[in-house]
Amino acid sequence: MVLNLIAQVARPDGRAGPWIKRGTELISLRDWLCDALRPMAQRGPRAAALFERVRIDLDERGLLPDGDAARRQAIEAEARTRVRTAGKSNLSRAVSELVSAGLLDRHYQGYRIDHHNRGGQRHAVYTLIGDALRLLSAIQPKPLPSAQGELVLVE
Repeated sequence: MVLNLIAQVARPDGRAGPWIKRGTELISLRDWLCDALRPMAQRGPRAAALFERVRIDLDERGLLPDGDAARRQAIEAEARTRVRTAGKSNLSRAVSELVSAGLLDRHYQGYRIDHHNRGGQRHAVYTLIGDALRLLSAIQPKPLPSAQGELVLVE
């Protein structure tokens, strides 16, 4: 799934990231991937348990607003943040496996590439390599041949 999602946003040269345009805003590739995979994380009893833990935590810290709608929105926002944080760790492991399998190459772009802190305001760029490049032709539409000078019969 991760490889397929990367292929969906990859440029024709196979590179994806560091930023993905979503609507009018730019979002980091890793955040976009985590958000795209979030519906899988919010299924079943584990999701319900997470929402309950978040509710209890926010309540104990006195951060829950008044009103049911506002409370629900605050809980969902915090749960989304926690799912994204956990998702980044899982995503990193999945990408490492794809790199080891020879399907993906990973490098970073940003302010400090050689920073001792791996975060260092760097953002991941993933490049499809090897057999994974075939995904691009399956996902991205091929340009239509030029029909200049030809009449097209429409029925």
